[in-house]
Parts: sequence; structure tokens; C-alpha cells
Amino acid sequence: MAETNPIPKEEGMDHSLNLLREGYTFILNRRRGFNSNVFETRLLGKKAICMGGAEAAEVFYDESKFIRSGAAPQRLIETLFGQGGVQTLDDAAHRNRKQMFMSVMKPDDMQRLRDITKKQWDMALTKWEQMEKVVLYEEAQEITTRIACEWAGVLIAEQDVKTLSKDLTATFESPAAIGPSHWQGKHARKELEKWLIVLVNEIREGKLQVPDYTVFYKFSWHTDLNGDLLDPETVAVEIINILRPIVAISVYIAFVGLAVHHFPEEAAKVQSSDDETAQRFIQEVRRYYPFFPALVAQVREDFVWNGYEFPKDTMTLLDIYGTNHDPTLWDNPDVFNPDRFIDWHGSPFSFIPQGGGDYEMGHRCAGEWVTIEVMKISLDYLANRMKFDVPEQDLSYSVISMPSIPNSKLILTNVKRKMQ
Repeated sequence: MAETNPIPKEEGMDHSLNLLREGYTFILNRRRGFNSNVFETRLLGKKAICMGGAEAAEVFYDESKFIRSGAAPQRLIETLFGQGGVQTLDDAAHRNRKQMFMSVMKPDDMQRLRDITKKQWDMALTKWEQMEKVVLYEEAQEITTRIACEWAGVLIAEQDVKTLSKDLTATFESPAAIGPSHWQGKHARKELEKWLIVLVNEIREGKLQVPDYTVFYKFSWHTDLNGDLLDPETVAVEIINILRPIVAISVYIAFVGLAVHHFPEEAAKVQSSDDETAQRFIQEVRRYYPFFPALVAQVREDFVWNGYEFPKDTMTLLDIYGTNHDPTLWDNPDVFNPDRFIDWHGSPFSFIPQGGGDYEMGHRCAGEWVTIEVMKISLDYLANRMKFDVPEQDLSYSVISMPSIPNSKLILTNVKRKMQ
């Protein structure tokens, strides 16, 4: 039997409040304190193992060692993932559902996404030229809501865009919240699911026509491992799992705007025709700024890794933020430097803003390509196609609050279109 060592353990009955107090840095602080990439704590009344770094990410995505079913806390299910969503599945059921998501990530789908995103940004810029001030984070929520609905084939009336935008935003702003904000997220998800279930049934009954290349159509007619159509409730959950992450790109767009303002010399390198420079800038935004703090799984069977025992059914968290700021993986990780991605050959486990591993069969986020494409076009508009002033405001952002956004939400004034 392999020789084992005790996992460094944080004493105390429960550290859930500390997680809320320390936010993105909770795991990273303890990794540094224990001088270990693995430690044990207690969260939500349960034993939890926390881990970070590329080697930890690689084992975390080993499906022979970890499962997702039963791992996510109920507050995440009620707001972020939904009941029976792809993030909570394993093995053949997960692969079947993941193929459904990958079926809408083909080159034609990505080109349609780019076209829609450019159109929506162009329309927004026309509107902003008439506004005294633009609150970028809030405006980005509406832009991404419009992008998400048009790309997914979800019909939405103009007068309903603001409400839908607020509901979708609530689903990703509320998981770490306490009290009314969390309840708002739960209520928003329930209302979204009820609305989409009606539409799924109308598609199946022939009352609603949507193009056969859209998310809505493909998800509505997807079959499970037994060849049966997914129930309307599950289809609704998974459509939200397309809409919600696209609207969550509004967080990244706010940080793109902040990076353009704070690092003008880097933004000046970005040209509309230079996809590689834009890609590096975007990847550095995704690495540098906080987005998703950690991922959760559950130990499938007892195993030993690096001399540490991982008992079956133990909740395990992977440090996303800390891995992207790990000095053993990144030179000067707290410096914004897009050039670090020139000829970058890191593993799929060292750069993990939206998870690691394999897209097609593993648990890496299927929507990462969507995120990158929307962010690149957003960067092009903010860096090349418009000019604006950034008045005095609180541009700091917290590594405690989850999700983190600039405190002022980034206010822009005197927005004008640049002549191309």
C-alpha cells in the first residue's frame, strides 16, 4: 500500500464565513499558509479538501477519481447550475449532454455569434453617443442578453430585454450572496425555467418555429442515452446554461474596459485586423482579473495522490483564481502582461479561468470559445472603434466579493464613434 501523509488541516468547526470574508483568496491564503497545494478544512458543515496548481487541476479532472454528481452545494444548484444541469453529470450521461453543447460550437455557429456580437455592439455605440454617461457593466449586461437570445434562437420582445437581463444576471451574482440577493437569484431562475418550459413545449407542438441550427432547436430535440427526448424542465435548465454564461461575460467586458483604461500602452497594440494581439490581451484579462473562484467535485473512490489520502465522497474544491496567480506557473502573476501569451505552451491545467482539461469529453467549459469571441469583439470596440472619457470614480475591485466587478461599474462619458 502506498505510503501516506496527513493532509495539512485547518482547525475549527466550520470556515464557511471565512470563505465569504476572503472570497477569491480563501484557498490561496491557506495554500500559502500551509506551504502546500492541498489542505483540509470544513465548509457548509462538511469536510472539504482544497487544492490548487496545475498538478492538482490535472488530478481534479481525472474522471476515475472525481465525480460531479452530488458535489455542488444546493445554493449553486438553485441559482447557477439548475437541477440536472450538465455540470452535475458524470460518465456517459455527461458525455451525451456535453455533445449537445458542443453541437452548437461549430465554426458556422461561431461566425454567426461574431456577426451578432458586432451588430449588437454597433447598435449600443449608436445609443451611447446620445447618453450623458454610460455605466459599462450594466450596458454590457443588456448587450450580452441580446447576443445570447439572438444566437440561441430565444425570441424576446424589446420591452422585456431589461427584465430578462436582470434575471439572468441575478443567477450568477447570487450564489455567494446571503439573504435577499440570494433569494432573488433563486426566484429569477425559477421564473426563467417556467418561461422556457412553455417555449420548449410550443416548439415540440409546432406552435413556435425556430431555425434548426439554433441552440433552442437542437436542445429541444436532443435525446438522452435511451433515445428519449430530454424532459422540458431539463431543456430549460440547459438553455439557461447557455444564456447565463453569455450574460456573465458582462463581468469580463467591464474588466476589458478597465484594462484598456489602466494599461493604455497594451491596448494601443491591439488592432482590428490583429487577432493574435487581441487574443493575448483577452487571455491576460481572463488570467489577471477575478472571475470564478473555485470549482467543486466529489471523490469517486478512495485514492492516494502525492502521498495524501482522498477518502470517497469527500467534497473537493479546485482553486481557479489561485492557480491563475500561481508564481510557480506564471512569472510576476500580479502584473498585467499580455505578452506572456506569446508562444505560450502551457498545459490545459495551468490556465483555467473557466476550468481545465478536455472540451469534447471532459468538464472544461463548453462555452469558453463563446467567451473569447465575445470578449475579442468587445475589446475591438473599446480599444479601436470608440473614444470616451473615464471621469473620476472608484475603479477598484474586490477579491472578496463574488463575482468581482469594478466598484463604480466603470462609468464612461463623452462616448463617440471613431472614424475608421
